Order: sequence, then C-alpha cells, then structure tokens
Amino acid sequence: MANAPHPPYTPVVRAGDWIIVSGQLGMKDGALVPGGVAAQTAQAVVNLKAQLASMGATVNDIAKTLCFLTDMDTFATFNEQYAKGFGTARPARSTIGVASLPFGGAVEIEAWAYKPLAGGAKKAAKKSSSKKSAVKKTSKKKTSVKKATKKSVAKKTVKKSAKKSAARKKK
Repeated sequence: MANAPHPPYTPVVRAGDWIIVSGQLGMKDGALVPGGVAAQTAQAVVNLKAQLASMGATVNDIAKTLCFLTDMDTFATFNEQYAKGFGTARPARSTIGVASLPFGGAVEIEAWAYKPLAGGAKKAAKKSSSKKSAVKKTSKKKTSVKKATKKSVAKKTVKKSAKKSAARKKK
C-alpha cells in the first residue's frame, strides 16, 4: 500500500485527462523495504499501481515515467524489476542518476498517465455541436444580409437606369 503523504506532498493528482503520480519510493508501512534496489523498485511499482488505482487507472494508462537512481551502476537490477512490475506496458521513460532521495531511498518512480474523464467525450461533442449551430446561425445571418444588399443595389440600379432613360427622352 502507498505511504501517507508528508505535507506538502500530494501523491497523486488529476489534471483534466491526465493523472500525475508523484515520485514513489520503495517504502512500505513508513519504512524502506529491505533488499536494496531490486526490492525498492518492486515496492515503488506496487506503490505506483496503488496511486493509479485510486484514480481508476493502471500501468497501461501510463504515457511517461521519470525514474531516479542514486547509483547508476544498479540500472540493470532496477530495469529488470521495473520490467517485471510493468508487465507488457512500455511507457516512455527517463532514468536519471541523483545524489540522494528522500528517506535514503535508492529508487524513485514518477508517472504521467492519460485517462480521459468519463463523459469528457460527450462534453466535447456538445461544445462542437453548439459551435456548429452558432456557425450555421451566423452563416444564415450573413446570407440574409448579402441578399438584402443585392436587392438594395438592384433597386438603386433600376432607379438610376430609369432616371437616365427619362433624361434621354427629354433631350
């Protein structure tokens, strides 16, 4: 299970269709799990999955992970556990070597998952259809104005022609 947050830490947030999971360490019950990078990576993935589940998402929804290691020489061990934890999911990933991590952790994994909100497509469709009807109304108004302008021009042209004809007849 994921750890309780330490203020001002927010473990997971939704930003529209995106779910952003803050860096997860290999901690269980408030302490780092024993077993080094392999065990901490496995636990960090478990914690990450728990945060995603709290928002209705899974590792298959992850688009990008950002991973931190305090010792890049442990990358192969980390990578093996990461692959096991993610199964067939293969999000884009960056792995960065850092000097240290909170609580003395050796591994931290952050994730960005894309999971559209329920009803989001319906809202977008409504907006789109209301925009289309507004465009149709505007087009109708423009057409009406054009027709009225053409009629007005035609009437003026007829009047001018009539005046010219009358003037010619007088001569």
